[in-house]
Order: sequence, then C-alpha cells, then structure tokens
Amino acid sequence: MFTLRPFLSARIAVSHCISRKVITRNTYKTSCEALVYRQYGPHSEVLRLEDIPVPHVGVDDIHIRMLAAPVNPADINMLEGNYGILPSLPAVGGNEGIGEVVSTGCHVHTVKPGQWVVPIDCGFGTWRTEAVCKANEVIPVSKDIPVLSAATLSVNPCTAYRMLMDFVSLEPGDTVIQNGANSGVGQAVIQICASMGVNTINVIRNRPNFSEMIEKLQSLGANYVITEDMLQRPEMANLFKEVERPKLALNCVGGSSAGSLFYHLKYGSTMVTYGGMSKKPTPLPAKAMIFKNIKVCGFWMTQWKRNHLHDPAKLMEMVSYLTEMAKRGQLSTPSYTEVPFHDFNIALQATMDPYSNKHVLIMN
Repeated sequence: MFTLRPFLSARIAVSHCISRKVITRNTYKTSCEALVYRQYGPHSEVLRLEDIPVPHVGVDDIHIRMLAAPVNPADINMLEGNYGILPSLPAVGGNEGIGEVVSTGCHVHTVKPGQWVVPIDCGFGTWRTEAVCKANEVIPVSKDIPVLSAATLSVNPCTAYRMLMDFVSLEPGDTVIQNGANSGVGQAVIQICASMGVNTINVIRNRPNFSEMIEKLQSLGANYVITEDMLQRPEMANLFKEVERPKLALNCVGGSSAGSLFYHLKYGSTMVTYGGMSKKPTPLPAKAMIFKNIKVCGFWMTQWKRNHLHDPAKLMEMVSYLTEMAKRGQLSTPSYTEVPFHDFNIALQATMDPYSNKHVLIMN
C-alpha cells in the first residue's frame, strides 16, 4: 500500500469533532489519482499514475481538491534527484498549484471551505486530484484572478518579486539586466519592473522566432530585448547612451551568458544567480569584480519560504502584492498549454524542450 510521507503534507489524524465542508459535485473519496515516483530518474521511467489513499481530515487539517498544477524545471530536477531538497520515496510529483478547500477540521480558522489555497513549502506533491494537509501549510489566494494565474503565482512571480525587492533599492529610471528573459521568472521580472518604472534589458538565446519573442516581451513592458551574442558587440555602448547601466543583474543561465552580464554593470551593482540552465559554471571576471565592486549573491525561493514559515504576514504581503498586480492586468499569465491529467507525459516532455512552451499545466 502507498504511504504518504509527512514531507508530502498528507497525514492521517483522528478527529473528535465534525469537519466543516462545502457542498461540491465531488463527495468525499477514500482515494485519489496521483503521479507517483518510487525512485529518482527520467520522468518517462519513474513517474506513474496511481490511486493513493486520501487520509481523513483531522482537527487541524484541510481537505483540498486540486484544480491545476504547472510543470516547472525544478519539478523535473526533483524527479531526477538533482534538486536541493528531495522527498522521501515514494513521493508525489509537483511543487506548485492551486486547490480549493473542500472541508476543514474544527480547529481550523485560517481558511474556509470554498477558498483557494496554494502550498507554502516545496515538495507538497501537487500532481494529484486531492490532498489532505495541515492548515498552516497553505495560504489563501483571491478567487478574483484566473485559475491559471493562481496556479502559477507562488514560484516564478514570487522569485521575481523577492529578487527585485531584497538585494538593491530600485528607483524609477534604474535598470535591471537579466538572461533567460523569456522564462516564467523573466516575464514576471519584466512586468514588475514596468509597474515600478524600472528599465529592463532582456537577454535571450537566438532562435527562429526571435522577432516574435521580441514582440511578446515588449508587450509585457520590456524596454530592450537582445541576444546573448549582442552582449559582446560594440553596439552595447550605444544602448547605454539611452539608458543607465544596470545596478542589478539576474542570472538563471550561467556560463558565458552570465560572464557577459558583468561587463555591463555599473559600479557597486549586484548580480543574483537563481538558476543554471546551461549547467556550466558562472565565471567571475576579476577586472569587473575589483574595479566595479560588484557583489555576487545566490537566491533560492524555497529557502526564503522556509526562512519565513513563522512569518505568515511576510508571505501574505508578497502574495497580495502580486495578486493585486494580476487584478489590475499588470501581471499576466504566460501562454500555457493545458494538458489533461492523464496526458502528463506530454506536459513533462514539453517542459524539457528548450524551444517549446515550457509553461504547461496539468489540469484536473
């Protein structure tokens, strides 16, 4: 029998009171469908659709019906055993998603049946149709935004928000430069900066649809979109006649792409690395570091959340800020391909294709 570990937020608890429920089309089930892996490896070899138990709702628990869950690169890394935190096996895949509260234990007062919630911590196991967890393992999200926006709010937009708020003090007219600008985080960076009056220089790989990608990113508020090759060209000097040199660089690629960013930063600026898609080391040019006094930092959204588990106000402030942006139309959802739950292999394969639409949702 499949046993859900505490890491996956599903627990069996004995209740001595009546849980509060919302009437839905689905009656309580003792099992649900989930994408389970029992060893680490390629998703096509280790991930399987299984029926797993749904625990009874304890006094401090909530019962959630999952609505949608994206497939992110970090999910693939976790499946393969290459992530910073790995769950005990067997495990349910997925770290991000949106669910609707079906019922709550009698000691739960932070959320109510019918509310939408997102998991706080990594490793929740969102690739399933239902879940039971402790109430303090989720935070509520407004139902005034599209379900796809809510399902993809807690990783990429939150990562972008924290990097823009926590490392330097950005003012209108300042400049941020980033590689991987077409990624989920990159698109969120563009939109948050646009709302703040901050300029963005957005670096992407050359590709057959480069012109189309420029138009897409500019429609989000990007000021400049260039290729990695263009970073090396003398024409960059002309660009900095129009806009200030960046005081913040965001790196999710590594390798030569990251090294090239250093040369265009202003004195006293900061580079934040939050990914390494090239799987190559990030070079640190001594000349730029010495003479420009550039700071180099790393950022991991999972660790930030874990550092603030006992500060729910800080979490809610971030989520509320991004939700309000979405309501105002300032934070749009990237183009997603909706994939039925049973066709999960299509979603995972698309995420691994470097030139496909990585923003794929598994829909229940």
